Amino acid sequence: MVDYTEGGGYQYHVGVRPEDVGRYVLLPGDPKRCAKIAAYFQDPVLVADSREYITYTGTVDGVPVSVTSTGIGGPSASIALEELANCGADTFIRVGTCGGMQLPVKGGDLIIASGAVRMEGTSREYAPIEYPAVSDFEVLNALVKAAGELGMPYHVGVVQCKDSFYGQHQPEKHPVGYELQDKWEAWRRMGCLASEMESAALFITGAYRRVRVGTVLLCVANQERAKAGLENIQVHDTDGAIRAAIEAVRLLIRSDREKAEN
Repeated sequence: MVDYTEGGGYQYHVGVRPEDVGRYVLLPGDPKRCAKIAAYFQDPVLVADSREYITYTGTVDGVPVSVTSTGIGGPSASIALEELANCGADTFIRVGTCGGMQLPVKGGDLIIASGAVRMEGTSREYAPIEYPAVSDFEVLNALVKAAGELGMPYHVGVVQCKDSFYGQHQPEKHPVGYELQDKWEAWRRMGCLASEMESAALFITGAYRRVRVGTVLLCVANQERAKAGLENIQVHDTDGAIRAAIEAVRLLIRSDREKAEN
C-alpha cells in the first residue's frame, strides 16, 4: 500500500502513531464528545486532531486508554478502526446514540448491541452480506455487566444500521421510500431495538481485523412510541452510555490481566 504520509510514521486519516494510543479505544461519533469521555481518564492528553478524528489518550486503572471520534457513518468509522488497529489497538467500544424501534425502548435507555442489520454499504466491501455483524462476546458481556452494576435501564439485542439519517425519518419523501418503509417494518417485526449508523461497519471491520468490538448507545427518542401515541421523551445527555463504556473497559482490563497471569 502507498504510504500517503510519505514516511511520517503516523496514520493518514486519524493522525496517530503506535505510541499515541492505548490497547482499549472508545469510539464516539461526535468529535465534541471526546473531551467529555477523556474527562473519565487519568491525565488525558490530546494526541491528534485530524479531519473528523479527535484522539485523546490517558489511563484507566493504570492502563493506557484512548478515545477517537469517528464522524457519521460506516466509511469514516471503518477507517478509524483500521488505522487504530494498525497502531496496536485491539479492543473497541462504540459510544453513540440511536433511535428506538420497539415500544419498551424509551429515551434515556441504553442499547447494548449484540448484532447489527447490515443495511449500509461499508460492510459489503469487507464481507459478503451473508456474514453476520455481531459484537465481540467479551465486550458484550462487559457492557451488560457494567450497565447492570451502574443501575442503568438497558436493552440487549440487534440494531439496524443505515447510511441515510433522513431515509429513516422521512422515508416517504425518498424515491425509494417504498423499500425503506417495508424494510423498516420488517426490522421492527424481527425485534430490532434501535436504528443507528456505525455498528455494522465496525463489527464487520473488527471481525476482519481480528479485534474486539462492542457498542453501547443512548436512545435519544423513539419514533414508534410517538406513532403509537405513547410518551416519547427526548434525552441527549450521553453520560450514562459513557459511564457504562468506562466501567466495561475496567472490567475488560481486569479480565485481560487475569488471563495474562494464568
